[in-house]
Amino acid sequence: MKTNFYKNQSLVLIVDDEPFIRTQLRLALERDGYQIAEARDGIEALMAFQQLHPQIVLMDAIMPGMDGFECCVQLQSLDQGKYTPVLMITGLEDQESVDQAFDAGAIDYVTKPIHWPVLRQRVKRLIQQSQLQKQLEAANQELQRLVTIDGLTQVASRRRFEEYFSQEWQRMARDQLPLSLILCDVDYFKSYNDTYGHRAGDRCLQKVAQAIKDSVKRPADLVARYGGEEFAVILPKTEMQGAAILAEKICSVVRKLAIPHSNSQVSGYVTISAGVAADIPQPGSDFQDMISAADRALYQAKIEGRDRFQLSNKQSTYNFSIPRWGA
Repeated sequence: MKTNFYKNQSLVLIVDDEPFIRTQLRLALERDGYQIAEARDGIEALMAFQQLHPQIVLMDAIMPGMDGFECCVQLQSLDQGKYTPVLMITGLEDQESVDQAFDAGAIDYVTKPIHWPVLRQRVKRLIQQSQLQKQLEAANQELQRLVTIDGLTQVASRRRFEEYFSQEWQRMARDQLPLSLILCDVDYFKSYNDTYGHRAGDRCLQKVAQAIKDSVKRPADLVARYGGEEFAVILPKTEMQGAAILAEKICSVVRKLAIPHSNSQVSGYVTISAGVAADIPQPGSDFQDMISAADRALYQAKIEGRDRFQLSNKQSTYNFSIPRWGA
């Protein structure tokens, strides 16, 4: 493997078993200011690619050992390879060879003897297209992040909650495994906002969201802002007992934040009420039933005095008495 670098220029990896062809390609592309790396065969090309991450690969089709077609296939299996264009250089002009090049993952091809002005323009165009594609994908990923993350609390958004809940409902229905949901509501939050102001209210919600998020340990569990001062926790593969333990923990950690709330009717600090529902989803059933059950349990927790959680089945809340803890 041979490299020749110039600062801040695109890197071109030239792969060819003939030294004369590599030299011609290098000299032609260096005149346009490109960095150059060279490899003599497919194996060496894969090593160079993983080490150097070039912006484009110029690949000879016919080489001993691993030919350009197989090397191109191998490149496509690498993470970086999905975004790096491969320009195949071949002395074969038959339809089968051209089809084979594109099937292997090549973006374009040029034939030997090389027409140098055409090669230079194609290299330039393919690098530009690759850079634009990466920028577009980065922008799309950021947009996706923005619509799936709640801007204030940095937990999942309501949209993400609905997408994920639907996905997990279907998955648990297929596998006949339990799914649990916790709905939480900050107690007397309107009164908190009226007393301390909306900026303090925003900070309160951020602290509560982080406390809930810190209570949830498994990667598959999702914490979301359900709306206003409401939060939701989706718990795949979790029965009622496990969800109840987590609900109790959430109530406790929010209480331990000790955020003053002088106008709360239940405590001198911010507290939270929660409703818990659990079920094994049935194929064709609607996940909205579980949301309704958790919402009824949450309402019952408020009736029972707030700063607590309540369990529910699909139709009615369990008579589950939770002792009051000291604030």
